[in-house]
Amino acid sequence: MNGIMIADKPEGWTSHDVVSKLRRVLGEKRIGHGGTLDPMATGVLPLFIGRATRAAEFAESADKEYIAGLRLGTVTDTQDVTGTVLSERPADVDEAGIRAALSGFLGESLQLPPLYSAVKVRGKRLYEYARRGADVERSPRRIYIYELEPLGWHAGEYRFRVVCSKGTYIRTLCHDLGQRLGCGAAMAYLRRTRAGAFRADRAAGLDEIIAAAEAGELDRLLLPVDALFEALPSLTVGGEEERRLRNGAAVRLDGMQSGRRRVYGLSGEFLALAEADKGLLKIIKSFYDI
Repeated sequence: MNGIMIADKPEGWTSHDVVSKLRRVLGEKRIGHGGTLDPMATGVLPLFIGRATRAAEFAESADKEYIAGLRLGTVTDTQDVTGTVLSERPADVDEAGIRAALSGFLGESLQLPPLYSAVKVRGKRLYEYARRGADVERSPRRIYIYELEPLGWHAGEYRFRVVCSKGTYIRTLCHDLGQRLGCGAAMAYLRRTRAGAFRADRAAGLDEIIAAAEAGELDRLLLPVDALFEALPSLTVGGEEERRLRNGAAVRLDGMQSGRRRVYGLSGEFLALAEADKGLLKIIKSFYDI
């Protein structure tokens, strides 16, 4: 079994919970995911099965899209509403103020990762320090916010859409937004609607995945590994060029523009993700059957 499956992670599950469950159901140990979601979050979780696990790193590094909900006036130790409340105060903020504050986060910035996170410091996860009540120095990380779209009020929380680079903590964005507004804020809702090339309309719930596995119909939910790179131009090689690429060697293709390519053999088999530079094509990661 090889391919990519787009799961719709349910609330209350960790990304690892989903992987563990499907390893048991599918009888396949080689399953990985492309980007961790907090337990309270739902939405797009790309799963890489079999040889496709070699592609997981490229999903983790892709940009993401979320719908987030903001609870104004509340500050917690985890920066979301599941944590211990540190302070509460009235939020005398109108929508115009929220919109103006949101726009200030567009572009590149440095974000301090939350203490309750999986970022490693001196060989340990930050949440391990937090659970022991230990203080540890955190280093800010460079992130990029591509889009921020205000969506208005929903059931007492303010929602917005955000498109961001890898490594962006949306609950930290909510916390920092609350600081900028002067009333504090915590993330009350989070749904990932896109991870790289994969959108929520292609995602299947766990019940659907399990039912398909039990009925022997899992193939209908599996995408080929090259679907991850569908936005890139494709290239077909044969003969000596294909042989050299299969052996891991670079291939001279004069006149080719620089950039990444999906590379296929004459049979249509997806061979590799490759980079062209100055007429030389080099493999970044191979995916052909050995």
